[in-house]
Amino acid sequence: MTVIDISPSVMQFLLAFIVVGPLFGAVAALLPAPPGLKGRNPDQAVLRHGVTVTGAVLIAAIVLAVGFDHDHPATMQATTDISWIPALDVRIHLGIDGISLPLLVLTALLTFLCALYSYFKPPAGPSPKAFVALVLVLESGTLATFAVLDLLLFFLAFEMVLIPMYFLINRWGGDQRQAAAWKFILYTLLGSVVMLLGLLLVGLKSGTFDMVALATDNGRGLTTSVQVIAVLAIGLGLAVKTPMWPLHSWLPDAHTAAPTVGSVLLAGVLLKMGTYGFVRILLPAAPDGMRTFAPYLAAFAVVGIVYGSLACLALARTGAKGDLKRLIAYSSVGHMGFVLLGIATMTPTGVNGALFANIAHGLITGLLFFLVGAVKDRYGTADLDTLAGATGAALYGRAPRLGALLAFAAVASLGLPGLAGFWGEMLTLFGAYSPAEGLSRPAFRTFMAIGAFGTLLTAAYMLIVVRRVCMGEHALPARTIPDASAPSAPSAPSAPSAPDTPQAPATPGTPQTPAATPASAASPTPGTLQAPPTPGTLQAPPAPQLADVQPYEAAAWTPLVALTVLAGLWPAVLLGLTDPAVQKLLSGGKS
Repeated sequence: MTVIDISPSVMQFLLAFIVVGPLFGAVAALLPAPPGLKGRNPDQAVLRHGVTVTGAVLIAAIVLAVGFDHDHPATMQATTDISWIPALDVRIHLGIDGISLPLLVLTALLTFLCALYSYFKPPAGPSPKAFVALVLVLESGTLATFAVLDLLLFFLAFEMVLIPMYFLINRWGGDQRQAAAWKFILYTLLGSVVMLLGLLLVGLKSGTFDMVALATDNGRGLTTSVQVIAVLAIGLGLAVKTPMWPLHSWLPDAHTAAPTVGSVLLAGVLLKMGTYGFVRILLPAAPDGMRTFAPYLAAFAVVGIVYGSLACLALARTGAKGDLKRLIAYSSVGHMGFVLLGIATMTPTGVNGALFANIAHGLITGLLFFLVGAVKDRYGTADLDTLAGATGAALYGRAPRLGALLAFAAVASLGLPGLAGFWGEMLTLFGAYSPAEGLSRPAFRTFMAIGAFGTLLTAAYMLIVVRRVCMGEHALPARTIPDASAPSAPSAPSAPSAPDTPQAPATPGTPQTPAATPASAASPTPGTLQAPPTPGTLQAPPAPQLADVQPYEAAAWTPLVALTVLAGLWPAVLLGLTDPAVQKLLSGGKS
């Protein structure tokens, strides 16, 4: 069933445009703006250019999804297959199925929302020309990763995103940005070198680099020892990008230093490239090797779930000086652990759960990083202790709509039923309860129990964040003054509570006395200490209001909120696409 009947040639053109269009847009961004399109200044023109190009790519992705044959999601559609390097049998092979289509649309959506957000809130740093060009190159590489069906093209697209993200962190990031950028590039490049060796091993030993042919062969052309080596090498590179514990340490630094849109794209789409590689390449092409390493992959996954949650709890506690962006980054380690656990089960239930959790994490964590960036812009810091107490007011009281959105994203992230985060975690745990044949059921049920415990830890730190940032601490700090009930108080001339002692005026001509008028009590002069109900303490007056959600912020965040609710209430939208494709992938190309 297709919503609109679109010819195969048009579908091919749309997919090619989605992959290549952002590259042409990146080149155009570096050129001078044509007359009549410069706007108020060149910076505005290039930012508007970014919105235009990413918007066109998003429209093409939506049309592609509308023209997709939903009755046959396991069949590769909109395919292009052109010989590129005949000597190595490398082909420009593009195509989409029910596994790659949701990731393609998610990438186009998040990149457009980031471009729209940056148009109204440009990141502090060098000229926007380079910023827009890098974002477009990053989008092209990510989209190509999900669309190509050749192992060497997959590697090129996989590596294509590293340089743009490095410069986005290094040039437009915050504190410690250079160290974070170097850590990001070194970790991912080292993992990629090992991954390339594994990809070459699979291609040369099987006689083809075509991912569809490898999936159909289902590992029959590779010996078990070759499969084990290939899974170890390719899996290492994919695990770094995912990121899997203990190869995750680059992620918190990168997220903390990256600009807001960099964090959104890094969490929303770049992390999905690693897990997509596990599903698209290793599960169908090297099933025996995956079966060997599946228990270890599951063990690392559940350790990551618990470790990420404990790290978040440590950052969230009072007095820890935890950074809210860093906390959300560590939460990604836990959430991606659920994705890896689902893949390790090697069952349709677990893999579908992993793919669902991929999309849910992109929507929810992308929204969280948008919101944390907005909070940091308003407060000037993402320090949790400052957000919770030192400002003297909670987010609900200062920017209620922003506080409500942050609370919504937090409860979605903890897996509240009815929102997108719930289904992915539940399906991965179900998959671990009954893993694929040949895997240890007691071991995987132990992993399931540990993962379920991780969901409780996730709920704990997310609720702590909501309480501290949105609701405030239990009690605001107060200053102690001499108590009027003490014996020496009446004779102390400076005791504020003595009835016969006038107060120093806070405003010329306006004495501050215990018998102050109701109007003056309701509207204190900023900086004036009011007599509290409890004798002996003074509290600071309420902090001023912050700017609440702006129209451009609402435009960037509303689609993520709506899709989080839609995927939570109607999971068949995603599962109807992924399940037939997963069934075919795990059965060796048989629908």
